[in-house]
Amino acid sequence: MQLLARSFCFLACLAALAHTPASLAQDYPTKPIRLVIPYPPGGGNDTLGRIVAQRLSTALGQQVFVDNKAGAGGNLGTEQVAHAKPDGYTLTLGFVANMAMTPHLGKVNYDPVKDFAPVSMVAQGYQILVVNPSFPAKSVPELVAMAKAQPGTLNYASGGNGSPLHLVAELFKISAGIDMMHIPYKGSSPAAAAVIAGETQMVFGGVVSSLSFIKAGRLRALAVTSPKRIEALPDVPTLVELGYKGVEASSWYGLFAPAGTPPAIIARLNKEMVALGKDPEHREQLFKQGQEAVYSTPEELAAYVKSESDKWSRVIKTAKIQAE
Repeated sequence: MQLLARSFCFLACLAALAHTPASLAQDYPTKPIRLVIPYPPGGGNDTLGRIVAQRLSTALGQQVFVDNKAGAGGNLGTEQVAHAKPDGYTLTLGFVANMAMTPHLGKVNYDPVKDFAPVSMVAQGYQILVVNPSFPAKSVPELVAMAKAQPGTLNYASGGNGSPLHLVAELFKISAGIDMMHIPYKGSSPAAAAVIAGETQMVFGGVVSSLSFIKAGRLRALAVTSPKRIEALPDVPTLVELGYKGVEASSWYGLFAPAGTPPAIIARLNKEMVALGKDPEHREQLFKQGQEAVYSTPEELAAYVKSESDKWSRVIKTAKIQAE
């Protein structure tokens, strides 16, 4: 009887070993994967998410389907992933807003550092400081001189209180030591339209959304927030080269899983994301969307999230911005 009991115990141990996280990760994935986009369909987050989902589906041999979980400015979907089962079958495309800005504007039910397992950077896009063509200042130094001569009289548009475009403008104001009036709109497109119509004087707009208006003469570009000049506007200087230290800002995206996801699964996903980031066809596809395809190790993404969170926390506190 003792021998029989020991045999059953041995078989049970073998069965348990066969289902360890490492062995499960070896077979991963065995079913479809849900990629949560915490924003509505049709926007930049959704477009990028669908590109990534399609390419990952091919690479992994399982369908990666997009699940739009919009609400609370991106917090709802992000929170769902933070508390999802950490088995590699629920992922999210994190955005600079919900991973580094929103948590400092008010209470959220997730911690972007503790509740997620970073996989890889995915993409980065930069902003262009554009003004109405009738605006007297023809350069950033002229704009700053005007703002210092008339404190609080110049105004700028944004996509809403606490939005990335709002915080980038506040970062610029802090660096330049100027005071300008903030006029929030319900989205980046209405904000750009307000500048074109002359309702407001300037906005930090996205590359794709601004480029056609710049070429048509309906907006004038003064500077970009990238670390180096962008290919589409080689004559437009960066704010950093103009002397405004630290005014580098990007709309970045990263792939994240819930904290506790087995390292072997994270490694498999990272391997595919690195290959995707190097793929010329994918890079061209993102370039047309105004994005630069990037990739990283999980550790590099974790460090970047922390540095971005610290950076935008300082801006929010200095500018005394609160969620509406």
